[in-house]
Amino acid sequence: MFWLSHHHEEEDNRTYLLGGVRVCARCLGTYPVLVAVMLGLFALRAPLAWRWDVPVVLGLTLPALVDWAVGRFRPASGSNAVRTLTGVLLGAALGRSLFVHLQNPLPPMLLWQAALVLAVALPVLLVSSRGSRNG
Repeated sequence: MFWLSHHHEEEDNRTYLLGGVRVCARCLGTYPVLVAVMLGLFALRAPLAWRWDVPVVLGLTLPALVDWAVGRFRPASGSNAVRTLTGVLLGAALGRSLFVHLQNPLPPMLLWQAALVLAVALPVLLVSSRGSRNG
């Protein structure tokens, strides 16, 4: 059954089984935190710009990207606890950048965040897809 689990059956080690439903370990950390951060920032009427927005958002995004990239090359490596933790950090980063984006579209932190994701994901996907075709 598909519910926040975009993994194939051979990747069940990257999911939790909750009530008979497979849930992606990283998504389980990401989405609740993303929603909580956004709601909290709206409730607090947080400012749209903080001095440390870009480095904090990038710093919170990077662990999930690194863990994901390592997992692409070593599928059996890692743990769901680490995936969930990196998801929590990613959720906090996305919550902040989306909070600002909804009120002031395409803020610099969101653009830098997208650039970081592309800079990591594109080469990893290219190299790992070549490896899977050759292997």
